[in-house]
Amino acid sequence: MMAGNTIFVPDYQRAYSWDTGDDSEKPPKQVNTFFADLEEHNNSGSTTNYYFGHFLFEKKNEDDGKFGVIDGQQRLTTITIFLAVLFRRLECIDKLDEKEEVIYEDTIKRKSQYCFSTAGYDNLVFKDYVIDGNSEEKDSLETESAKRIVAARDYFTKRLVDKGESDLRKILNNLVNSQCTTHIVNDESEAIQMFIFQNSRGKRPSNLEIVKAQFMFNINLYADKKEREGLINDVKRRFEKIYKSISRIEYNIDEDDVLAYTLRVHFKSLTESNAIGTINRRLSEEDRISFIKQFTQSIYESFIYLEQFFCEDERKYINIHSLISFGGIGIALPFVICAYKSALQKNDLCDLCLSLESLLVRNRLIGTRADINTRLNDVFKKFAEDKPSIRPVIDRINYLKEVDDWWWGHWNNEALEKSIQGDLNRSVAKFLLWKYEIHLLSQRKKLDKGYSLTRFDHITNPELEHIAPETENSDNGYDKYDDEFRNKYINCLGNYLLLPKSHNCAIGNKPFKVKRASYTDLEQHKKIREMTEGQEVWTKEHIERRNKDIAEFITSTF
Repeated sequence: MMAGNTIFVPDYQRAYSWDTGDDSEKPPKQVNTFFADLEEHNNSGSTTNYYFGHFLFEKKNEDDGKFGVIDGQQRLTTITIFLAVLFRRLECIDKLDEKEEVIYEDTIKRKSQYCFSTAGYDNLVFKDYVIDGNSEEKDSLETESAKRIVAARDYFTKRLVDKGESDLRKILNNLVNSQCTTHIVNDESEAIQMFIFQNSRGKRPSNLEIVKAQFMFNINLYADKKEREGLINDVKRRFEKIYKSISRIEYNIDEDDVLAYTLRVHFKSLTESNAIGTINRRLSEEDRISFIKQFTQSIYESFIYLEQFFCEDERKYINIHSLISFGGIGIALPFVICAYKSALQKNDLCDLCLSLESLLVRNRLIGTRADINTRLNDVFKKFAEDKPSIRPVIDRINYLKEVDDWWWGHWNNEALEKSIQGDLNRSVAKFLLWKYEIHLLSQRKKLDKGYSLTRFDHITNPELEHIAPETENSDNGYDKYDDEFRNKYINCLGNYLLLPKSHNCAIGNKPFKVKRASYTDLEQHKKIREMTEGQEVWTKEHIERRNKDIAEFITSTF
């Protein structure tokens, strides 16, 4: 398959997406599974050749020996990484023999020509670090896909480092004699159609990949011949940029979720939910080509805007950082996309994020099954117009926070007050205590201008500390562990404290006076020291007093 050929990943394809991991408590990652399969076959003594699966290629020029991999690129990238590591390991042990030199030139590099290249924006690190072994390239990685390439290379290096010459050559021999099936097409429409229906080991195509393939297939099938090539190239260029954005924001948001948010923005409705169904319906209509042009642009814009939101503005604006830190913000993101699309001023965007955050916090705390989207849909439709104002959105959210009507009143102040009495979701509690910390810092800042607001990610691995520990410890400075204390006081905001993980591990279930002495880093730590000055027991009264203070902050803020 590779001998004498040059294989490349077209730039409109997604980047490298196979993960590597060694957590035995979680399902194995794709790279680990790939190596485990090779190991199992290598150790089995089987006389059957190893099978790498099916690959689909596109060849436009009959004579240049260059093939774009349409399906199977994740496996082929991984195979090439593994072979590069294997050859480097063999070189370290012994000089490659003549046969191995030929195999290397057929699969990895012929003089200065690389036999395989990955997506354009990751190709430099792929060539320099994986193929040529330049370790400097791994220190400035821009994309998550580049990090995955480096992780796969490092993983294979670790797994092969202890293997002897005979084992390494046995693995190489098995690889050389392995089998695969290939299908080469010269017609892009056929290649795309095959990709849509192709299943392979590893990650199944995302909805976004399927939509891309459907768009290109429909262009090939229905577009006017004069504009067909131009439209195909436009889709490719858009998706090249989309996949680059994905590689930068994928740990913040799932690409298929972005597709769903784009659908809501494009059709100006928060009730749109079935992306594939809606798109298939539009592709069955006469104006399908016009729709493809418009919707491809909409997807592209959504990724560009969200990349700016998550990667640039999140660092500059505390309200945006706060909303992102809360997590589970899907309800807010169609509004965010519309805000960027209409070039909303940053102060308005920050005010919008703050208002949406208050509603999301209430929704998470209260836990109602009522649907927020239907209550916001009419103001969203107007907001999705060309020149939106944030005022109607903020007014609607404020209305939801105050109204008692049965249809609207699920998120009102009374429901909020009830929700923060007692046990809270711990991730939400951590977020609330961070916001409380900002509140305390803001108060301090009025007295001392040297204080600056603390970002959530400035607290190293933040955890919830139980001031009075969950395990009974009433002899060491805590109130009596009766039923009331266990049920009402242990798991409430008044007994929760935000601490870096290392601090939390260090103090464990130690006596209160020892814990108290260690509470020095945050403003809420200092406040506990102030309220217990000269005391060695953390009581119900202290918890009630602190819980009231935090609850008042929450109800006045959110």
